[in-house]
Amino acid sequence: MLLLSGCAAGPDFERPAAPAADHYLPAPLPAETAAAPVPGGAAQRLLPGRDIPGAWWTLFGSPALSALVADAFKNSPNVAAAEAALRQAHELTLAGEGAFFPTAQANLSASRNKTSASLSPATASGGLYYSQYAAQLAVSYTPDVFGGVRRQVEALAAQEESQRFQLEAAYLTLSANLVAAAVTEASLRGQIAAAEAVIRVQRESLDILRRQQALGQIAGADVAAQEAALAQAEATLPPLHKQLGQQRHLIAVLAGRLPSVEPGARFDLATLQLPLDVPLSLPSKLVDQRPDVRAAEANLHAASAQIGVAVAARLPQFSLTGNLGTTALTLAGLAAPGNVFWTLGGSIAQTVFDAGTLLHKQHAAEAAFDQAGAQYREAVLTAFQNVADALHALAEDALALKAAAAAEAATKASLDIARRQLQLGAVNYLALLTAENAYQAALSARVQAAAARLSDTAALFQALGGGWRSGAVTAQRQE
Repeated sequence: MLLLSGCAAGPDFERPAAPAADHYLPAPLPAETAAAPVPGGAAQRLLPGRDIPGAWWTLFGSPALSALVADAFKNSPNVAAAEAALRQAHELTLAGEGAFFPTAQANLSASRNKTSASLSPATASGGLYYSQYAAQLAVSYTPDVFGGVRRQVEALAAQEESQRFQLEAAYLTLSANLVAAAVTEASLRGQIAAAEAVIRVQRESLDILRRQQALGQIAGADVAAQEAALAQAEATLPPLHKQLGQQRHLIAVLAGRLPSVEPGARFDLATLQLPLDVPLSLPSKLVDQRPDVRAAEANLHAASAQIGVAVAARLPQFSLTGNLGTTALTLAGLAAPGNVFWTLGGSIAQTVFDAGTLLHKQHAAEAAFDQAGAQYREAVLTAFQNVADALHALAEDALALKAAAAAEAATKASLDIARRQLQLGAVNYLALLTAENAYQAALSARVQAAAARLSDTAALFQALGGGWRSGAVTAQRQE
């Protein structure tokens, strides 16, 4: 029996091998990105082989953002739900381990009985009425001969591990969503400021045109066209303010507050720093760093163990039982030596016919393992795609900002020339409108390009798995 208990039915789980990849993109990555002579336009340098810091959001240089993330970790319902799911999985693992040990039950019973008058008296006194008392200790044990219990506990432990990684994924997703929300707020504030700057320019142009109309230098149609252009520019503000308000509500909810509670911190592009030195983990380490991939691996482990559970269910089941007790007609008589009884027993049960039920359950467990394997491979592919997309975005974002900065400078110069000529009365009004519209578009594009560099840098940190492996960050969360 002891020798048999050393084995376990079903396959032993082996971790999938890491993908044989030494780069994320088909082409080699440049040492650094392009630069632009505007705020947020400095070149970024990739540092291959460096790990992401635990509190990676601090790389954006915003104490307000760091405080918001710390507050959200404490108050987020999503994090609280993930923590509760982990506690549940842990308790289920402990409950499953109880099957390794015998079960003991104590029972004390008392009854009042009447014997049929047609039968022999049940007691020596010959009375029809008597009382009976019994105290009993029953012990049962099911030896884990073929390892079915061990495989079940192995599956429960793997599911607990999956929940642990899902908790880390919840922390990572929450921090990434907060950074993205802060960047979006900063972008919206920048777009609002850009729109207001264009509106000021157009109002100044309108004032000039009205003065020229009063002097009879231009027709009323030119003034009306400028008024229409100004109205169109002003019409861009309400949608931006609406989006800004919704973004503030989102930040409050992510932090675990009602939308009616002001988040407090305000984010704009001037207070968010672009990380210039960007850690880039090696491709061979990515599967160990992504909590969603590790969760998928744990699910694969659980599915492997369930095959062993199904195989063990088809094998003989052993059980041992023992009872020790005493019975008497009086409560005091329970202590009498002659009233003690005991039993010992054992049994072996083997299913001989079930119409293939247990076999099909084993096949179902094997299919579930294949499914979990496919889901794991999908998670790995998605992880590499996320990193590749983010790296490609960083390079293109830098080029986009460089182009947007050049376009802003060119359109600003063109607008300045047109406005000087307007003041001298020597410009075609259509040229002025064209210059104003071009400058408005270029200014907004530059703001959005600068924000894209911030958001895509955060996306890269998230794609690389964040810094959830840092013990210091884990301790900080529990404070």
